Amino acid sequence: MTELDDIDRRLIAELSANARLPTSALAARVGIARTTAQARIERLERAGVIAGYTLRLSEDTLRNAIRATVLVHITPAAQTNVLNQLRRLPAVERVHTTSGRFDLACQLRTESTGALDDTLDRIGAIDGVMALESLIHLSTKIDRSA
Repeated sequence: MTELDDIDRRLIAELSANARLPTSALAARVGIARTTAQARIERLERAGVIAGYTLRLSEDTLRNAIRATVLVHITPAAQTNVLNQLRRLPAVERVHTTSGRFDLACQLRTESTGALDDTLDRIGAIDGVMALESLIHLSTKIDRSA
């Protein structure tokens, strides 16, 4: 594992806030040379500390989307098959393994309640899925990922 120093952590914090920040502006905010910032970012990418860059949609864009968390209980030997089937469903954005009564927590996003209902039916029909519980997201009160 790569040891992170204070400069690495500051670079990561700045990139987390705005991954499109030009390297020169990033370097200025952290107080290092542009070439140093570029070299450190490349090192963090090679080491797998920075796994990639992504797009985060605004709350206004997501306002009309139906978002849900689906808790899934599966048979012990079914995880590989269930995950392969979940990857094929476009509404499934993330899947986490969990401890407790349920084995997986799936984050879904659909354009309508009908599409959500269809996705839930598809998940329930996967071989190895024993039970589901869905939680519809109404609003976001805290979001520290921003």
